[in-house]
Amino acid sequence: MPETIQTLPTALALREREVRLPRAHTVPLPEHIIAVSDEMREMVSVVRAIAPTSITVLLIGESGTGKEVFAELIHSLSERSGPFVTVNCGAIPEGLIESELFGHEKGSFTGASGQRKGFFEAAHDGTLFLDEIGEMPLQSQVKLLRVLETGTFTRVGSTTPQKTNARIVAATNRDLELDVRAGTFRSDLYYRLRAVMLRIPPLRNRREDIPFLIEVMLEEFVRKHRVTGRDGRPMMPQIEPEAIQLLINHEWRGNIRELRNTLEQLVVLVCSVQQDSCVITRRDVERSLASDIASGWDGHAFDRPLPAPHAPSEKNLSERELLYRALIELRGDISEIKEMLRQSSVPRTSSGALALPPAPTTTSPGNNPVIPLEELETKAILNALNVHEGNRRNAAKALGINERTLYRKLKEKGFE
Repeated sequence: MPETIQTLPTALALREREVRLPRAHTVPLPEHIIAVSDEMREMVSVVRAIAPTSITVLLIGESGTGKEVFAELIHSLSERSGPFVTVNCGAIPEGLIESELFGHEKGSFTGASGQRKGFFEAAHDGTLFLDEIGEMPLQSQVKLLRVLETGTFTRVGSTTPQKTNARIVAATNRDLELDVRAGTFRSDLYYRLRAVMLRIPPLRNRREDIPFLIEVMLEEFVRKHRVTGRDGRPMMPQIEPEAIQLLINHEWRGNIRELRNTLEQLVVLVCSVQQDSCVITRRDVERSLASDIASGWDGHAFDRPLPAPHAPSEKNLSERELLYRALIELRGDISEIKEMLRQSSVPRTSSGALALPPAPTTTSPGNNPVIPLEELETKAILNALNVHEGNRRNAAKALGINERTLYRKLKEKGFE
């Protein structure tokens, strides 16, 4: 086996030292911020300078770069007495956003059964983090601008002004200057929000930070998933040098969020089933980066065999091994079923038609309008075999499953 690295560069040592910047600023690094690259150290320096003030801050960066982490850092260093309140502007329906932000009075609209405080009141003397600010409707932008300029707002259904001392930190992954030119974002609000604008660099532009992030995240996931050795103590993974380099060189279009997901996947699928040691290889990392669990993992991104039981019977496998085996098989089956349903529901052309009979229009006991899932699956398999003239490899590929799974299903259905 190639030489392994048992300990990555110590992030703890990084946290304990101070960062010295060209402007002679001295920045003690917060415990949860990893900043080795010059850009990130500059970011931390600026955050420490602006945090004690009440100035409005606009955070710009790609999805997954950690905008909310920096918003929380600004709040924690501000020594404000109020809470940190997060609002995802893109997740609130347009008709409700004003009520959510400013609150409402009883009877102000259908369903308003009582008075309700909004996010601005909830964040009084604290920080209101407006995430995805670029998704806010124009009408609401006008009222937000008034709050920023006057420090007052009015609940929906009321004429009484309310005061707020909430500090505003906004964030977006959009180019607001383009939105301003397109007329979808108000220019006056944009310039009011960007009193201080911080651009959070994407992970691919701060590769020096990646080894330290890996160490911190692996420690977190070992604790979270209770990865232990035979002695019951936490078992930190070893990583091959080539595997670390692969992680450093990856583009990380999803940034830190994508790195977190990848490392958690590696810990769960590689380390959790091993009891003596855990070694993450280059091949493990390649498989992880090539798979997409969120959108349809086929159950075969990791085909490293599970450790053999100490006795021939599967009953002697540890509970953890059985649990993760079941999870892996379940994910694979769910993905296969989703793909079969998609295949069976899409009309085909005459060159390879999958022509399921039209759904019955009556609901009599002898004419059930619901086609059983098992029947849909069987039809999809037989159609694929027919289209590909019995070639099981091509049929399996068309179905979105591997050939081994197709053999198993044919056997289960009595076609073998």
